[in-house]
Amino acid sequence: MKIAFGCDPNATEYKMILMETVKGLGHEVVDYGSDDPIYANTAIKVAEEVAAGVCDRGIVVCGTGIGVSIAANKVKGAYAACVHDIYQAQRAELSNHANIITMGSQVLGIEVAKMMVKEYLSCTFDPNGRSGAKVQAIVDYENK
Repeated sequence: MKIAFGCDPNATEYKMILMETVKGLGHEVVDYGSDDPIYANTAIKVAEEVAAGVCDRGIVVCGTGIGVSIAANKVKGAYAACVHDIYQAQRAELSNHANIITMGSQVLGIEVAKMMVKEYLSCTFDPNGRSGAKVQAIVDYENK
């Protein structure tokens, strides 16, 4: 898979570690930056690229993961989940078909974050599973 990355300036080192982790899992990474102090700009760029199919999934980091999640979710076709543990990272894809996860560099240790990324990228959504209709309802509403 091709994974888009972005962060705010405070999370640059954290993002770089996660990018190396993802490369180590055999995925391609694209870095959309970390220099812009307006984290929304980077989150939106990542979300646009994922929604357009340029990248398969995205990972965006700020201090808490909340701000970048809100920003990314403003892009049509972007479904960002702010995750805080391994179970949420797994369910982001399996239950919600999130094409982006966000996390907070100031609230999550890097080792947990690496495990979360690994778990998220290992999961595949089943549109015929029990969450398929729930996710479709969100997409249908967005397309109204």
